[in-house]
Amino acid sequence: MVPESSHAVATAIQLALAPVFLLTGIAGILNVISGRLSRIVDRGRALSEGRNASVPAQAVRLELQVLERRHRWTSVAMAACTVAAFLVCAVIATLFVEALFSAPLDGLIGVLFTGAMLALVIGLAFFMREVHLVTIKRRRSD
Repeated sequence: MVPESSHAVATAIQLALAPVFLLTGIAGILNVISGRLSRIVDRGRALSEGRNASVPAQAVRLELQVLERRHRWTSVAMAACTVAAFLVCAVIATLFVEALFSAPLDGLIGVLFTGAMLALVIGLAFFMREVHLVTIKRRRSD
């Protein structure tokens, strides 16, 4: 016969599977955002160091301004998605605390999960804004 606490832990593991998959998705999003952020930084360094001397100074200044805006939007997106990942981890931990100690933490789990979803939506919105800045720049240069 399985002790009651073992059954509760098994149930917590089953409940934690969905948030773990969500955490994997957020990790993928963070990977994409960090890749874009590194390209923004690399392009900014290349422009600041004057590697492309054939480009007029005014055009370099304008592009550096756009890169700075993109950097800000991307950084906020990364921060918000990181907060979402942290909150999902807190949901998983709270599920296990609830199972191990038979604590009524349903409300806290709901709040943490809702916070994670809000942070993820905010992160994705900022990321979408950064992508929009790139498409506007490309349309103007065409």
